[in-house]
Amino acid sequence: MSEISTRDAAQGGANARDAARDTARESALSVAAISSERSESDDNVWTRRLVLFLRVMALLSILKGLYHWAQVTGFVGGEDEAFENQSMAWQAATVYFAVIELVAAVGLWLATPWGAVVWLTTVVSMAVIELMFPGIYGGSLVVVGVEVFMLAAYLALAWMAARERPP
Repeated sequence: MSEISTRDAAQGGANARDAARDTARESALSVAAISSERSESDDNVWTRRLVLFLRVMALLSILKGLYHWAQVTGFVGGEDEAFENQSMAWQAATVYFAVIELVAAVGLWLATPWGAVVWLTTVVSMAVIELMFPGIYGGSLVVVGVEVFMLAAYLALAWMAARERPP
């Protein structure tokens, strides 16, 4: 009889320990959930803004890439503006941007470092072509201004997001 009561007492003590452990685990998880929500909403504001900016730029890059592909395939423009009737420099630049804009869009949407690098390459390339080779796309200073503005916005957001994270 004493053997059964000893076993019951040991089992009751184990159940009490398990209940106490479960209660402690639940309170720790709820505290962790509260603190993670707070740190996510307060500490990563600039990082979230940077990711939002990258996603918007990804959508813009998709549109630009599809526009260039529409030029290559002939969906945009008339007979005299056909891809075959353009200069070799225009054709090369159009194919380049048709490919690289879509690659940049994928990387930007995923918020990867290589996506930002490819996107920066497209921004700088378009500005250089507009400024240095105005015969290709017409040398629009508005396009250069928009590209410089997007570059400055990215650099400012990346700098602010980097300041949020300690080294």
